[in-house]
Amino acid sequence: MVTPRFEGVIGDDWRTSTPWWPPEPSPPEGAPNVVMIVLDDVGYAQLGCYGSNIATPTIDALAQRGVRLANFHTTALCSPTRSCLLTGRNHHRNGLGRVADLAVGYPGYNAETPIENGYLSEILRANGYATYAVGKWHLTPDDQANMAASRRSWPLGRGFDRWYGFHGGETHQFVPALFCDNHAIAPPRTIDEGYHLTEDLADQAIRFIADLRAVDNDKRFFLYFATGACHAPHHAPTEWIEREKGRFDDGWDAWRDAAFARQRALGLMPGHAELAPRPAWVPSWDSLGDDARRVAARFMECFAAFLSHTDAQVARVLDFLERTGDLDDTLVVVVSDNGASGEGGPDGSLNDARPFNFDFTSPAELTARIGEIGTPSTHNNYPWGWTMAGNTPFKRWKREVHEGGVADPCIFAWPGHIDASGAVRHQYAHAIDVPATILDLVGIEAPAEIDHVPQSRIDGASFAAVLAPDGAGAPPPRTTQYYEMLGSRAIYHDGWKAVTFKPMGPLYNDGLDANAPFEEDRWELYHVDADPTELHDVADDHPDKVAELVDRWWAEARANQVLPLDNRVLHTIAYPKPDVRRDRRHATFWPDSSPVPEPVAPNVKNRFHEITAYVTIPDGRRGPDDSANPAPAEGVLLAQGSVLGGFSLQLFEGRLRYVFNLYGRHLDVVVSPEAVPPGVHRLAMRYEPRVEGGGTVELRIDDAVVATGTIAKFTATAFSHTGIGLTCGYESGPAVGEGYVAPFRCTVALDRVTLAVGDPVAEDPAVVLDRIMSEQ
Repeated sequence: MVTPRFEGVIGDDWRTSTPWWPPEPSPPEGAPNVVMIVLDDVGYAQLGCYGSNIATPTIDALAQRGVRLANFHTTALCSPTRSCLLTGRNHHRNGLGRVADLAVGYPGYNAETPIENGYLSEILRANGYATYAVGKWHLTPDDQANMAASRRSWPLGRGFDRWYGFHGGETHQFVPALFCDNHAIAPPRTIDEGYHLTEDLADQAIRFIADLRAVDNDKRFFLYFATGACHAPHHAPTEWIEREKGRFDDGWDAWRDAAFARQRALGLMPGHAELAPRPAWVPSWDSLGDDARRVAARFMECFAAFLSHTDAQVARVLDFLERTGDLDDTLVVVVSDNGASGEGGPDGSLNDARPFNFDFTSPAELTARIGEIGTPSTHNNYPWGWTMAGNTPFKRWKREVHEGGVADPCIFAWPGHIDASGAVRHQYAHAIDVPATILDLVGIEAPAEIDHVPQSRIDGASFAAVLAPDGAGAPPPRTTQYYEMLGSRAIYHDGWKAVTFKPMGPLYNDGLDANAPFEEDRWELYHVDADPTELHDVADDHPDKVAELVDRWWAEARANQVLPLDNRVLHTIAYPKPDVRRDRRHATFWPDSSPVPEPVAPNVKNRFHEITAYVTIPDGRRGPDDSANPAPAEGVLLAQGSVLGGFSLQLFEGRLRYVFNLYGRHLDVVVSPEAVPPGVHRLAMRYEPRVEGGGTVELRIDDAVVATGTIAKFTATAFSHTGIGLTCGYESGPAVGEGYVAPFRCTVALDRVTLAVGDPVAEDPAVVLDRIMSEQ
């Protein structure tokens, strides 16, 4: 911030001087507080007010005293949509053509949102608002989401005064990878103490507002409240899951029919709209066996509990605003970032990291572990049938640009200022229009400069007129909008939509070749004003219209940094952003330092590595058989991951132990037969990989080999997708191994731990598979 020009008088002394204070920025008279609630992976049909039977009474009440948009759209993926909601620019112009985790070295995909694309938080703060971000961020590249990073793309670097939440796309809801402002923290309570992330986020949002009101009764605030719900893992407190038992036993086909009927009754869908048929890759509910039905119903019970529990936490925040007298002066926006997620696969998933490691959950395993679904030991995500149902009445889902991926709920409520009759509006709108609409309602113009940085054009337009009591006939904020996500493309223009699906691999590819040249992709054409669910492809009847829209798409693509097109997600995983740090083959870790996120931790997968801990074990703390002092030397020396996958080198009951956890489904344990004696020691684990897979483990105390073992299969590409990092002297949890509870802090004098890694013993499996798929 540049100091304003002094407008007082400075003489030789106070007698000839006149003091001057620069005016404090303030919002326009009557401007509201703003609360933007961003839900995650909640499909068009999953809120009660959009046709669901899932209990969301708080959000439904907002819809009843506000306006629902029936024709609102997003980008089909979380980071890109969030960038639109905060900047009003198209996602590729924000460098977020994909999620931040899959950054590629092109302007539209590097996950670096330029400062000339100002955030809504930056604009509102410059106009006197307090600005708070609570929850999921996912707008920072992987290599910058750590304690050595500059934090320039963290919330406090982009206009927020406070932040409490998590980086990345997902996190464990019972043991999240948390950050407060600019530093990593541990959750304030444990699983046994009843901790759940969404409750904690509500606590923190309330605390931020309480802290503000303790100092200033009137200052306006912007609260960006972005829950982890309902992205996998679908975790909810046990009692919430139990409430849902039996409610989804009729299956996804019956659920879709009922949801579609409710959508028509609510006025969300016109009477002539048709329900998209179930795709060939989703089985009918009636075709499933008894075990498969029980498992699928359990998956959906967990999702429903997660969403209802989240709604209850939103209620807590809004109830507090009512207590402070702020609620009637608050504009509340509720939106989801994309369609329901198909990342659980055809049968559902117990750990979403497993498919990325080419290890899929079998139906037999799902049945055997049905009681674990929704608990801390799983990273559960429901099967495709429920994804399809969640996007009723549309086809396809998250990551794709047919309506199932991009049509989403959006609600605006502000008592006394917008239509409060529970109205439904059908004008076409997009996530980029949300910031412009908020600024319009607040009464602030988007600035030409922010902190003396000239601002780029804003793509969004206000739909405030649509929200007015007479807004049913107001013009839409836009008549054209392009889409691109991971190679799939679409364009909407004046009631028509051209769209082409580009598969990323062999799953549900409609018989298409993922490696076919993009110019060979067939574009479908729908008159979505008359056919909102994209059922009647009229491309063959209107080739000139297809050509016109495709040309328009290319023009938009060139104007918005969309090119080059690339649908190779696996290629991005196999060839990540180059590491600018010097060789990380040797690293040193210090006890109780912050977690090191997996993307920037030394890569031990598929290669030799040796962990060496330098410890001092005092007399009388040898092990459980020491009658003089039975308290054992114990605790973590170095660990990576959690119950969902990883490793932990530790002292357990006085003995040196190495635990390797394969995706939460199998443990390999190597342990020394005797306790480590008192004294100063080097405690080491050496892993030697084998070309054919897996490897051998050797445990050493000083120079003596004390135990050996075999690991049949080592992690291929990622230990976890929940943000859990590498830790020294403790685990983040839930525990990697058995017989202890995280953090399982080291009780002996731990000086440091070193980690040395070698070259890969064989090609990275992701590289091999990427090459195979590219050659098909």
